[in-house]
Parts: sequence; C-alpha cells; structure tokens
Amino acid sequence: MNDEILASLEASTARRFFALIVLAVLAVLLLRMAMSGAEVWINLVVGAMGLGALSIGWSMYNATARAVHLRRDGLFDSDGTCLATLDMILSVDRGVFAFKPSNGFVLRLARGQGRLWRPGLYWRFGRRLGVGGITRAAEAKQMADILAVLLAEREADQENS
Repeated sequence: MNDEILASLEASTARRFFALIVLAVLAVLLLRMAMSGAEVWINLVVGAMGLGALSIGWSMYNATARAVHLRRDGLFDSDGTCLATLDMILSVDRGVFAFKPSNGFVLRLARGQGRLWRPGLYWRFGRRLGVGGITRAAEAKQMADILAVLLAEREADQENS
C-alpha cells in the first residue's frame, strides 16, 4: 500500500526546454566574451563561468527527466531515491516569503539528510528540502496540500495515542 503514488511533480516539456535554452544562450554569451581581447585572467574567469553554465544546463537536462513522487511513507525521486520519509518531515511552507524554489514549497526536516541537488526539480541542504523550480505551480500546490493533510493526520494520531 505504501507504493501508491498520491501526487507526482514533474517538469513540463515547454518549461524544461525554455530553461535549457536560456542556460545555453548564457553559456554561449559568456564563452564568446571570454574570447574577447580583455586581460587573460578576466577571460579565464568568464570562460569558467560559461563552462559552469553549460555544466548546470546538462545537469538540469538530466534532472528534469525525472519526477518527484509523494507516497504515504514520504517523498521519493522517480529513480527510487528517498528525499524525506514522512516521519522526518516537520512542516510544509509555501509562503510568499519562504526560501523556496519558484513554483514550489520547502519542507523542514527533523534532522539533516545530506546534500542533494537536481537543478529545476529539488534540492536538499541540511534540514531543508526545497521542491519545485521549473515545475507546474498547480501540481506543486496539490502535492504540498496532500503532504500537509498527511502531517495533520500524523499529529492527530499521535495526540490520540
């Protein structure tokens, strides 16, 4: 029963390719600037930034081919990686002023899980897990709402015990 997917969050094709095009254009512009006649150290720094933009674009391309699934036992990547179990999640924050990905939400965890980053899909640093980025806002809101209900059910069960 724990394998039932309650909600799924993935990047839409249009958003995915728009983000990749923006990163590719940035990389091309930076690499072209690096070939200008400026000082050598400036060209090296700008060239490294261009290669970094290409690297992030490639990482985003691979990451956004995946999805985030909410099941009764927690949040999981579509490849099976556990992002956070339900008993580790303390709260869900979708507020305007929350430090969260665009079109997404942030989870406060009971303890640190280690760093994990899938550009455009999710990140996990310390006791925070941000879900969203180039995903659909409606899907992320639905997932956050279901997660909030699951957390409320857990608290009600703990109070009744």
